[in-house]
Order: sequence, then structure tokens, then C-alpha cells
Amino acid sequence: MPHRHTATSPHLASRIDAIQARIAEACRRAGRDPRDVVLVGVSKTHPLPFVREAAEAGIFDFGENRPQELEQKAEALPGEVAGGHVRWHMIGHLQRNKAKIIAEHADVFHGLDSVRLANALSSRLEDAGRLLACFIQVNISGEDSKYGVEPEELPGLIDHVAGLPGIDLKGLMGMAAYSNDPETARPAFRRLRELRDAHVPAAPWLSMGMSGDFEVAIEEGATHIRVGSAIFGQR
Repeated sequence: MPHRHTATSPHLASRIDAIQARIAEACRRAGRDPRDVVLVGVSKTHPLPFVREAAEAGIFDFGENRPQELEQKAEALPGEVAGGHVRWHMIGHLQRNKAKIIAEHADVFHGLDSVRLANALSSRLEDAGRLLACFIQVNISGEDSKYGVEPEELPGLIDHVAGLPGIDLKGLMGMAAYSNDPETARPAFRRLRELRDAHVPAAPWLSMGMSGDFEVAIEEGATHIRVGSAIFGQR
């Protein structure tokens, strides 16, 4: 059966406009330029027509958390690596045996969290003859359920990645613990910024903030925010 549009499609553009306005206001409070914040529309589980509509409405970055789904969508709507006009972001945990898919189809990877994964991905990127923009994922929430390198292990992973071909380290990614109050995320976001400043100042990107807390993340220095339900609705 074809996908039914569960988020009211005519409202997609207005939702995106509302998010952009909130980004601009958060940047105003923080004394930042809104053009320095990349809005990644988390399109995971949503059908390709939604992605096309969002691209027409001004979003050019899309996030997926399953390699096979990213591959299918990128083949239908090519990303920059394939000469297209959108960017596909792999934002979820990546198993090493799926590294080939990401090396071939992703434009940005947000989940580099171990030496073994870095080695596998580097090998696949060498095979593909390309560089991939990557974030190292750091466990800033302290939750066992969250992926990411522990903060004290970050310097060692940074040093290891620096010697690997194919991996273009751009910055750090992290997720705050879930809460109904966005302010509770602020210390975690601030910690990620401080880790970036201390260990990889030459890799300035910060991927942090989602639908419920992206304004706080922007105030704390986010360069990439990952927004799903506020744009596409619930699935």
C-alpha cells in the first residue's frame, strides 16, 4: 500500500517557517548569525514525498538513523556525494558491518563513537575514494542507554581519528537526557561545547539539540540541530 501522509502535508512549509523563526530568535538572544545554524530535518520513518516537500520548502539537510533507509532515500534523491542538492546525515548508531552504506551514501555522519568503528569506516571510505564529514559522538548525558564515547576517552579517540584516511573530523555530537523542561539540557550542551573548545577547537561543529530543546542548544553554541517531529509530525 502507498504511504498515507500522516503529517498534514499542506502545513509542512508553515512548520518549517516556524522553526526557522525560532532559530532566528534563539540566535538573536545568543548574538549569533542564524546562517551559522544548520537545520537537519530528521526524516527517519517518513516517506520520501515528505522529504521532497521539505526540500522544496527550504530544508537541504536530512537525517536518517537506519543505513538501509538512508540508502534507499539517497538513491531516489541524491545527496551532495552523488551530485545532488541535498545532504544526507546519518544520525544514529552505526554497526561496523553497515559502514559501506554510509561511506557510499552519507554526506555527514554524526555517530563516530569508537576506534573500531572509525577503522571500519575509514577502510570503506578509502575504497570509495572520498572524505566524509564526521562528528564524534560523546555521551554527555551520563546515561547507559545513550551511545557515545565517554568524555574522558575523547582525547584518545580524537588522536586516533586524526591519523585515519577518509574521515574529516568536523566536531562533536551529543544528546541530552530527555526532559519536558528544555533548560535541564543546558549543562549537557555546555559540557559538549567545553569539550570541543578543549580538545578540537579546529573542528568547530556542534551537533546538539532536537525538537524539544534546540533553542537552548543554539544558545550554547550548536551549529547543527536535529529536528524531526516539530517538522514532520509524529509517525
